[in-house]
Amino acid sequence: MNATDTTSATRIAPLPTAAPDALRKLYFLRFAFAAVWAALLFATADTLGPLSTALLVIYPLFDVACAVVDARSARANGGPVRGLYVNIALSTLTAIGLAVAATSGIPAVLRVWGAWAVTAGLVQLVVGSLRRRLGGQWAMIASGAISTLAGSSFVAQAGADDATLSNLAGYAFLGGVFFLVSALRIKRTAGN
Repeated sequence: MNATDTTSATRIAPLPTAAPDALRKLYFLRFAFAAVWAALLFATADTLGPLSTALLVIYPLFDVACAVVDARSARANGGPVRGLYVNIALSTLTAIGLAVAATSGIPAVLRVWGAWAVTAGLVQLVVGSLRRRLGGQWAMIASGAISTLAGSSFVAQAGADDATLSNLAGYAFLGGVFFLVSALRIKRTAGN
């Protein structure tokens, strides 16, 4: 390598090595959680009892925990964090909203979940767009768009006489699949 090659190589900023690895692990965890959570909610989706209520509140709280981990990793590696902080606030408010809505019945839960899906989907679109260079983010962008549409449908379903929570289980599982696809597509760092 000559002096010119060294100079041009230093101008290209490589991806921080910890960022893709940390994000990949987090995405695998999110897939596993979503799959288990969806199965449990689907089994209890016809009624709004203590177990289904606990599951509903746990899901956005898990999202908060994942966003905190993600934000710490992104901040340490110079990545964008503002959208993650917005997500933390939205998911915290949603957990509280779902706990309150559960006392009013399934339609109220669907309205709160639907509002969260729309707003969190928009945030996911933005964060995925900002992380495009990591690879695998097209799945996060698609997931954000689908979340926004699904949220609108949950709000519409709230007015039905036979409202059920089963569609939330399908929504969570599909979101988990998008995390799995992203985890598999994120660029690997050297040595992996």
